[in-house]
Amino acid sequence: MTDTVMNSTGEIPEYDIARAAGCPFDPAPAMRARQEEGPLARVRLWDGSTPWLVTGHAEHRALLADPRVSVEPARGTPRLSPGEAAMAEAREGSEEATSAPSFIMLDDPEHARLRRMVTGALSVKRVEAMRPATQRIVDERLDAMLAGQKPTDLVEAFSLPVPSLVISELLGVPYEEHDFFQANSRTLINRNSTAQQRGEAFQRLGGYLDGLVGEKIASPGDDLLSGLVERIDAGELTRREAVEMGVLMLFAGHETTANMIALGTLALLENPDQLATLRDTDDPKAIAFAVDELLRYLTITHGGLRRVALEDIEIAGQVIRAGEAIVVVNETANRDPAVFPDPDRLDLQRDARQHVTFGYGVHQCLGQSLARMELQVAYPTLFRRIPTLALATEVERIPFKHDGFIYGVYELPVTW
Repeated sequence: MTDTVMNSTGEIPEYDIARAAGCPFDPAPAMRARQEEGPLARVRLWDGSTPWLVTGHAEHRALLADPRVSVEPARGTPRLSPGEAAMAEAREGSEEATSAPSFIMLDDPEHARLRRMVTGALSVKRVEAMRPATQRIVDERLDAMLAGQKPTDLVEAFSLPVPSLVISELLGVPYEEHDFFQANSRTLINRNSTAQQRGEAFQRLGGYLDGLVGEKIASPGDDLLSGLVERIDAGELTRREAVEMGVLMLFAGHETTANMIALGTLALLENPDQLATLRDTDDPKAIAFAVDELLRYLTITHGGLRRVALEDIEIAGQVIRAGEAIVVVNETANRDPAVFPDPDRLDLQRDARQHVTFGYGVHQCLGQSLARMELQVAYPTLFRRIPTLALATEVERIPFKHDGFIYGVYELPVTW
C-alpha cells in the first residue's frame, strides 16, 4: 500500500471545484483530472492541508458507509474555505459552543437520536400526501408567471417560490417571510461568506424560528415544528435543538430544490430531445427516472462531503491513516463510467437510482423524498403548460453559482 497520490508532475494539485464556462453541467476540470488519476488522490486546500479526495463511485459509498469515518468537525474534518474555518472558530469561542452542533455534523448514536425526530415528517407517505398541495403551488406560480411580463427570470418567478412555499407549509412557517429566509440561507451556503456574515445570518434565522417555536408551544398545529414541540414537551429535545433543526430544514429544503429546478430547466432546454420525452409522458415511473437522471447529471451538491478517518482504512490500493481528512466528491462519483455508461450524456430513460447526489450511508439527505416529489411535479407541469419555453439569453451570459456549496444559476431569463 502507498500513502500519497500526486499528479504527473509530482506535486499535490490544488482543490478546485470551478466548472468550465463552456461545460456548466459537467464536474470541474480539476475534479475530472483527479478522477482520471484514480479513485483516491491528494489535493491541497487553501490552508495548505492535503486531505484525500475521493472521486470514485464505489469508494464514495464505501467510505460514507464506514463507521470508522467521522463527520464531526471536532475530530478533524477539513474546512474547505477561509470563511468556513473562521465561522467554526467563532462558534467555538461563543456561547453556541456549549450547545450541540447541528445533527448533520454528529456521528451516531447522537446523530441517529436527533434524526429520528424529523424522519416521520419527511417519510415517503407524508411527502406523497403533499403532492396535491405541491401541484396547486406549481400551477399558481405558473399562472402568475404567464400573466406577467416576458422575458422573466425563472428563478424569481418559479424555481425559488415553489420550494419556499412547500417547505413553509411543511414547517408551518408563514410564506410572507420567504424573502428573509432566502437572503439568509444564501449567506449560509456561500463559501465566500465571512464568519461574521454567516454568524449573523444564523442568528437571524434562529431568532425567528425560536419565536415561531414559542408560538407552536402555545398553539400547536399539524406541521413539522409542532411535531418538534411535542418532542420538547416529552423531554426528548431541547428548545435550542428544535430551533437548529428548523433552521436546517428551512434553508436546506428550499435552496437546494430551487437550484435544481432552475438548473434542470436549463439542461432540458439545452437537450430538447430529452425535454420532449419528459413533457410527453404521464407515466410516473418514467418521470421518476427522468428526475433521478437530472439529479445525477447535474449534481448540484458539488465540492465534496467532509469526513475524517478515525482508524487506518485500506481502500483502492491506498491507506487512509487515522486522523487524515477526507473530501468525498459527489459530482465525479455520479460520472463514474463503471456505474453509469456514457456518463456525460443526459439520458432521461437511464436508471440512475444509484446516484449519490443525496450522499450515502447514515447521513444520506433525509429530505430526498420531498425533493424528488417537488421535481416530479415541477418539471412536467412547467413544460406542458409552457411548451414554447425558451432561453431569453445566451448560455454564456447566464451567471452560474461557482462560489457556493450548492451549484445552480443566480438567474435564468426565459420567454415563450
